[in-house]
Amino acid sequence: MRALALVVLVGCASKSSEPPKGNDYCRKRATYTSVPSPLSGASGSSIPAHTFSIVARDPATGDLGVAVQSHYFSVGSAVTWAEPGVGAVATQSFVEKAYGPKGLALMASGVAPAEALAQLVAADKGEAVRQVGFVDATGRAAAHTGAKCIDFAGHFVGDGFTVQANMMGNDKVVPAMRDAYQTTKGDLAERMLAALDAAQAAGGDIRGCQSAAILIVSGKRTDAPWNERKVDLRVEDSPDPLAELRRLVVHRRAYDRVNQGDLAAEKNDFTGALAHYDAGMKMLPDNIELKYWVGVALASLDRVDEALPLFRAAFADDPAWVELTRRMIKPGLIPDTDKGRANIDRILREAK
Repeated sequence: MRALALVVLVGCASKSSEPPKGNDYCRKRATYTSVPSPLSGASGSSIPAHTFSIVARDPATGDLGVAVQSHYFSVGSAVTWAEPGVGAVATQSFVEKAYGPKGLALMASGVAPAEALAQLVAADKGEAVRQVGFVDATGRAAAHTGAKCIDFAGHFVGDGFTVQANMMGNDKVVPAMRDAYQTTKGDLAERMLAALDAAQAAGGDIRGCQSAAILIVSGKRTDAPWNERKVDLRVEDSPDPLAELRRLVVHRRAYDRVNQGDLAAEKNDFTGALAHYDAGMKMLPDNIELKYWVGVALASLDRVDEALPLFRAAFADDPAWVELTRRMIKPGLIPDTDKGRANIDRILREAK
């Protein structure tokens, strides 16, 4: 795979008079500079995930995250690591995955990111081709860019975040990521996505785009860490990985509201459930699934007139929703009462 990386690099290293092929977002002319890039020193077990990434802690919520894009298949499976209440790690260039779990274990034991990273780098014979970013639950950050990482390669360590990139089209990528993260408003996902967009706009990976990922966990340590994984999304292979990743983040936000609605419905709080479902539906107004569950919540509150248009849309999309509606009484999603059963009959009669 190292040989393939070299072939691709050499093939892209000189400017061409031909127009860019494929997606213009991923392949742009005049955004890269030709430089020599030695490859010696990589270990045989590493993965050449040349890429750009950000690890960060949200000072408002304490959430910890890592986001990445690369011209490499399934980059998120190798680069992104995070543990609730502990920290986040990006390990890239010629990837040594061990930086992820080992770095998190050291930070969990109280070792500062800079010291944890220094210990792992000192023990790694292939450190010259590694690139790694650490951030912990207090916002301390550290990064390493090996001397033999493929140019353009570099990093910036800021207050509660670090950005790192290698095999970039030019030396503008890292500053663009830094500035976008620091100036963008919004939650942690929005700010990290802005950093990735800025990196791509500045030149990005010299080879183009293929995959992207975002992982966000809570800054809290709890007895149920599986409940503290807030966002875990990957685009494994796409001509527009960042556009697709943003689309998935919107879906994640909408379905988070749906999940909150489900929890409210379990407690028979159908008014609360409706508020959550409705908020999710407004984020994804064309999503049939969300329309359907808003309809169910309305029907459970005996607001069938408002629910009927939503059921009609669902039934027209797929008759399976009709059969599902017949099953709403047993779990109590529509009350098992004379009124509830009458509402089901009316929905099936008038919405089909």
